[in-house]
Amino acid sequence: RSPRDRRGLAGMASLFGFVGANPTIDIRFDEAETRKRVPVTVGGKTTALYLFLAQDDVRGTVHVDPPRGKSRLEHMGIKIELIGRIEVASERSGKSEFTSLVRELEPPGELLGARTFPFEFCNVEKQYESYDGINVRLRYVLRVTIARHYNSNVTHEQDLRVQVLQYEPEINQSIKMEVGIEVRFFFIIVLLFLL
Repeated sequence: RSPRDRRGLAGMASLFGFVGANPTIDIRFDEAETRKRVPVTVGGKTTALYLFLAQDDVRGTVHVDPPRGKSRLEHMGIKIELIGRIEVASERSGKSEFTSLVRELEPPGELLGARTFPFEFCNVEKQYESYDGINVRLRYVLRVTIARHYNSNVTHEQDLRVQVLQYEPEINQSIKMEVGIEVRFFFIIVLLFLL
């Protein structure tokens, strides 16, 4: 079906009361109480995001609640994605993804009441550090998608910060000493020559 046909079906379903409000989605990270949070300001709005190191696993739970006043939710599947993307303000497309991993949380069916689904992304290479500039942003996002038949998909995104730590290179003391000794010998030779 074309997007126009789907919009028409969604409108008819809404008209006859088949589709209601959207379900609520909440993402919670494991160890949220102890994990460091960093303030990030984008567009004048400051939020505190959870900080992950490049080698950290991303684990947690997704809590899905059916729409208010309903006890069940029909869906075509629920999934969570870990996305790394670069957003450039001057480009027409605006976004390019360099990492995208998907975990299926629930196959197509029906949720009876609220449900909580565990998720984990282990050993994921997070090679770039999060960055927010004037024209470019590098973001890592968790996106939960609930696919539906007669209405648009419901999505919820949660940003996270990634910090890539690298060790400082060791200072090679032997090279410094050799240079120092050579300089001293040079001055001694110059002094002897001048005398």
